[in-house]
Amino acid sequence: MKQLIKSILFLLACLVVASCSTTSRLKPGQYLYTGADININPDSSTRIDNQKEVKKTLESKTRPRPNKSILGIKYKLLIHNLAPDTVKPKGIGNWLKNKIGEPPVLLNDVKIKYNNDVLKSYLISQGYLQSDVTGDTVIKGKKGKAVYTVNTGIRYKINSITFPKDTGDLTHIINLNKDKTLLKVGDFYDLDTYKNERIRIDNDLKESGYFYFNPDYLILQVDSTIGKNLVDVNVNIKNTSPDAALKPYTIHNINIFPNYNLRRDSLLRSLKPIQYNDFNIYDNRNTFKPKLFDRLVFFKKGENYNRKDHNQSLNRMVNIGAFQDVRAEFLPIDSFRNNQLNLNIYLTPLKKNSLTFSVTGTSKSNNFVGSEVKLTQTTRNLFRGAEQLDISVSGGFETQVSGIAKGLNSYSFTAEGKLTFPQFIVPFYKPKTTNAFIPKTIASLSYQLLSRGSQYSLNAFKTEFGYNWKENIRKEHNFNPISVNFVHASFPDSATKENLFNSNPILRSSLENQFIIGSNYNFTYSNQMETARRNNIYFNGGVETSGNVWGLFVSKDELGRRGLFGTSLTQFVRLETDLRDYYKINKNVTWANRLNLGYGYAYGNSTSLPFVRQFFAGGSNDIRAFRARTLGPGTYKVPENKTFSDQGGDIKMMLNTELRFKIVSVLYGAVFVDAGNIWLRKEDKGDPAIPGSARLGSGFKLKNALNELAVGTGAGLRIDAQIFVIRLDGAFPIRKPYLPSGQRWVLDQVDFGSKMWRKENLILNIGIGYPF
Repeated sequence: MKQLIKSILFLLACLVVASCSTTSRLKPGQYLYTGADININPDSSTRIDNQKEVKKTLESKTRPRPNKSILGIKYKLLIHNLAPDTVKPKGIGNWLKNKIGEPPVLLNDVKIKYNNDVLKSYLISQGYLQSDVTGDTVIKGKKGKAVYTVNTGIRYKINSITFPKDTGDLTHIINLNKDKTLLKVGDFYDLDTYKNERIRIDNDLKESGYFYFNPDYLILQVDSTIGKNLVDVNVNIKNTSPDAALKPYTIHNINIFPNYNLRRDSLLRSLKPIQYNDFNIYDNRNTFKPKLFDRLVFFKKGENYNRKDHNQSLNRMVNIGAFQDVRAEFLPIDSFRNNQLNLNIYLTPLKKNSLTFSVTGTSKSNNFVGSEVKLTQTTRNLFRGAEQLDISVSGGFETQVSGIAKGLNSYSFTAEGKLTFPQFIVPFYKPKTTNAFIPKTIASLSYQLLSRGSQYSLNAFKTEFGYNWKENIRKEHNFNPISVNFVHASFPDSATKENLFNSNPILRSSLENQFIIGSNYNFTYSNQMETARRNNIYFNGGVETSGNVWGLFVSKDELGRRGLFGTSLTQFVRLETDLRDYYKINKNVTWANRLNLGYGYAYGNSTSLPFVRQFFAGGSNDIRAFRARTLGPGTYKVPENKTFSDQGGDIKMMLNTELRFKIVSVLYGAVFVDAGNIWLRKEDKGDPAIPGSARLGSGFKLKNALNELAVGTGAGLRIDAQIFVIRLDGAFPIRKPYLPSGQRWVLDQVDFGSKMWRKENLILNIGIGYPF
């Protein structure tokens, strides 16, 4: 108890010293500005709606902002004051003083009248039309603050809304869509709503050809003199609106310049165009097939201009990935005297060929470190239809730097070819899509060689044919009707193979030849690009099948098994979902959560999922308190003498929660809790002839699932520079599912001071990007 009191007194003393040091360099007559206080209706017992939120908003609008602080300590000012008064223009002293630190914000910097006007203007915009704000300053010692007294009055509501009389095409469109108005009788007066209503009307007019109309040509007149704190709103067209804005325009000529640059401008314009449908194509090099533009340009000759076609055309031309610059120009014919527009589309292609080279380093939680070199050749517009061919080769190595298998080296070589067509290619059918996103047909072929030193080698061949398309900016689909995987293992000799299998029985099923032929589908939903949202969601769901439909075309052997090239065909259905939620507590703190579920059902030739399709637990992006792939299945624990520890399962359940917060600049911190495990659908009873091959407790039982979850917790640091994220997480287990029931919670055994405990429990994870 005495020690606790001493600690508290010491902390208080530190706070006092820190507080004093922030004002020690102030000159006579200078006062450190500590912020603004907002008093709303202090002479009235009536509270306004959302008073706390209004007060917080008003405080955020006052200027200047006081020096930044954590727990009341103005750390940036402290750093500034640590540096001498004069520092060199360049060097660490200047960096600390002016980049990391910040000079004191003084009370003299506060402009009371300016802030009064800003706060009053905001209140009026929210419907407090009779509000009043008065400000003053209060000085105490070497510090001062601003105090603003706000009298809001009663908030006004909308009594009626009137639209312009239907006297022509323009006013007819406005009245035709007035039932979609954002202005509602009984709602509070809100300036932002009025602005959005003008934008809504402008969008309706743009869809009907009014190219030159602008929201500023609309006026919303508000009459607040009718009494009872009510307003009448009258929507009208300004008399000063130009004639060009008040008439609809149609598309006349559509001129496309597919291989445009400024140097060739005059030459291209002098060419005789190729006539294709409604397009005039100016390109003497025939860079692209004319029919490509049927999928990129939605305008038709003689049709009214509309914003939807405009946006979708631009989005498609940008997203197709063939052009480095896209520009659409609408020009009136005969200087606004008629109602026609010429559309000129200028497209500058990307270079046909490009070569990229990359080197990456890896450090994994299963004690492997290594590097990979990758070379990629990209050929664009391969068949003059904006196709793209990517051919890549890569090679890498990994070595295990600690653990039982220390010194074990792994080498890999990968070759891959991927051909992307910017359209759906479906036999006997030509589907058309009309949204802003380009559908893609993708065919790929790859080969990988993985060598585990003198133990074994894996040769993996994979080919896929499928489709990728977006419904909208949030929803994306990937469907591969054909997916073929063949994995062949080889060994230096039969003796090495048998010794390896006898010491690690799990390898027998993991390294057997595998033939996977089937289909897969993935759906992704995400609104993370909508940064204004306080709550963002990400969802990915997928299903994969093997050996069912395609298995019908494969003959059976004498044992009734379907196979190809002497290898049994793997048969299974695999489901997986990944749901994530990101809640912004404030602009610097986010609470992130994830639920990851997986289930695999093997049948026919197979008793469990093939090793390359199994679920795994543990590692830097998973349950971080356990090493990669060492957790489970179920209550089974890998014996310490096993050099091969990868444990897979047919079922997975994982939950993660993480609180992320900004520390300073690009440095962020996090605290987290991970929970989960994997299981086999049926318990692995092993081979009776091989002692120790059984994995007891590996089977899944719904009633025992929660009792068999592993739980870990920890903290981490992240360098988030937007274009990349480097992450360091430290974690330790607080629940071990492989311990006897009733003894699995081990929180009471945590002992950071014990070297033995740290060696057995503390896991450090280095990662690129966030874990989820």
